[in-house]
Amino acid sequence: MPDIAVRAGVPADLPRLVEISRAAFTLFGHAGLELPPDDPEAELAEAGRILVAELPVPGSGPLAAGFAQLTELDGNAHLQEISVHPDHGRRGVGSALLEAACAGAGERGLPAMTLTTFRDLPFNGPWYARRGFTELPPAEWGPELFAQWHNEAGLLVVPRIVMRRELR
Repeated sequence: MPDIAVRAGVPADLPRLVEISRAAFTLFGHAGLELPPDDPEAELAEAGRILVAELPVPGSGPLAAGFAQLTELDGNAHLQEISVHPDHGRRGVGSALLEAACAGAGERGLPAMTLTTFRDLPFNGPWYARRGFTELPPAEWGPELFAQWHNEAGLLVVPRIVMRRELR
């Protein structure tokens, strides 16, 4: 596995993060899902907290290979998105981002990390389950998480779930 460095995102990262997001979005099409188009530039420009995973590139410095977009909902950390450029997939970039996000949220005293994801896509629900997330039933959603679910209604092309991982 390559050395993966995770750092806080800065405004200068935006063009590369948009490129990563668009490339990662193609994976859903390869999996047979037709999702509504998104606008990663606007979403990332308005994002709260972003973590960037970099890989070393000999002779030219680090290259951003993925990112995590985070917020807080109902007193918990909430993972809005993890995207890894397909050219750098299956190398631990997503896992490094997830673990850094969870560690940072735990250090800030947040009790859990929540997320919404596709239940059956191997690189979605099952991937998070292998990393300690469990499905959270709707009766346990707070009002902000419920609103997030409704904001994502256009993504309900196949079963989606809310998942949670305790951080304490």
